[in-house]
Amino acid sequence: MRNLLSLEALTGADLRAILDRVAAFKRDRATHARPLAGQTWALIFSKSSTRTRVSFEVGLRELGAEVLFLNANDIQLGRGEPIKDTARVLGRMIHGAVIRTFAQSDVEEFAAHAKIPTVNALTDDEHPCQILTDIFTYEERTGTLITGKTVTFVGDAACNVPVSWLWAAARLGFHLRLAAPKTYWPAEAVIRRASAGSPVPWTGHHEAPTVERIMIGCGTLELFTDVGLAARQADLLYTDVWVSMGKESESAQRIEDLAGYQINADLVERAKPGALVMHCLPAYRGKEIDEATFEAHADTIFTEAENRLHVQKSIVDWMVR
Repeated sequence: MRNLLSLEALTGADLRAILDRVAAFKRDRATHARPLAGQTWALIFSKSSTRTRVSFEVGLRELGAEVLFLNANDIQLGRGEPIKDTARVLGRMIHGAVIRTFAQSDVEEFAAHAKIPTVNALTDDEHPCQILTDIFTYEERTGTLITGKTVTFVGDAACNVPVSWLWAAARLGFHLRLAAPKTYWPAEAVIRRASAGSPVPWTGHHEAPTVERIMIGCGTLELFTDVGLAARQADLLYTDVWVSMGKESESAQRIEDLAGYQINADLVERAKPGALVMHCLPAYRGKEIDEATFEAHADTIFTEAENRLHVQKSIVDWMVR
């Protein structure tokens, strides 16, 4: 039995084992094996969702499981029952759990006490299923591995999506550029962990716009305040919403701070010819990406959304094998 709680906790071999089986799940959707036949899995969501809920419900059913959707406010978690008590009850009744919540510690505590396969379907710290999907989509559409390529993330670089990109780069050996105001860079502690304790060549957020390249595992990280520089010759441009769930009270300030960090035609021109543009959705056109650029790359973006289904089936299959 395995869990998928974070990309930080996995090896490059683990990630590749998941990615290498996705194409078969997508190709053989109607005929592949049903390893969860006779099982019941629960989706425990404290955060609302469209793509995550639908892709996991459909995917688990296609793998043979019955599925329970449990909103945290509808069970005793919403009334203050400790995570470990809920976990010890559900662990005796169900066969696996998919959790979408705020605190990373809640997912980890649940897995430790439930002792059943547990998937992190998003926390404030990481969004591992999304980034595995993004990598598969890049490799599917280009026919090349992401190893050695350059990925540029534009926007709030401290949120769960770019942090998960950081861990993926460390495990799979690609170059990650994060373009954001300095106050939206990842926490220094995260970068120190990814760089195995190597000195980070700046103190706080008070140094030059471009930081020296930092080795993170078998990949590299660069931080930029200049979005144009970050996009130069990139293989993939990527963005996410400026106001993540739980940050709504900061909306006005975030929109002001991030106003220059948009993927648009000018930025695409700075990337490599044929560079992909991705967005994990929902998209707010005119903010993190403009309408014309979104529509020009809509086929990639909605293929990326569809691929959540196939990647998550591969994740679950890897967990129970």
